[in-house]
This record gives sequence, structure tokens and C-alpha cells, in this order.
Amino acid sequence: MPFVNIKTPEAALTRAQKEDIIHRVTDMLTEYFSEAARPHTMVLIEEVRDGGYGRADEVYVIPEAWRAEG
Repeated sequence: MPFVNIKTPEAALTRAQKEDIIHRVTDMLTEYFSEAARPHTMVLIEEVRDGGYGRADEVYVIPEAWRAEG
């Protein structure tokens, strides 16, 4: 069973964008594993709260301009 875990900043994507990502990733994986993998493919999109991630000692907070609408 293919499993993909995508982590994004909270509120960075709309529901429609998440659905599109799930469909596109599933389609891509079936190209590699065959159509038989489609019903067993799991795509998990996790939203990480502001301040809950960082790199090189810098804590990230998503700018308001980057927040998804709707």
C-alpha cells in the first residue's frame, strides 16, 4: 500500500487544493505501481500549526498573504 505524508503550514491550502493534491499524487503513484494500487493508496496531508516547525534555529510562522482563502 503506497503511503504519502505531506506536511504543510496550517491554513496554507484550501480544501479544494488539498483534494487536488490527493488526486494528483494518487494518479502519479498508480503510474508506478499500476491501477491496482489506487484503492490502497493513502495520501495524508497534515497541517502544522504556526510556530510548530522550523529550520536552522528559525521558527516559521506563515505570513498572512500566504494563507489560503476558503
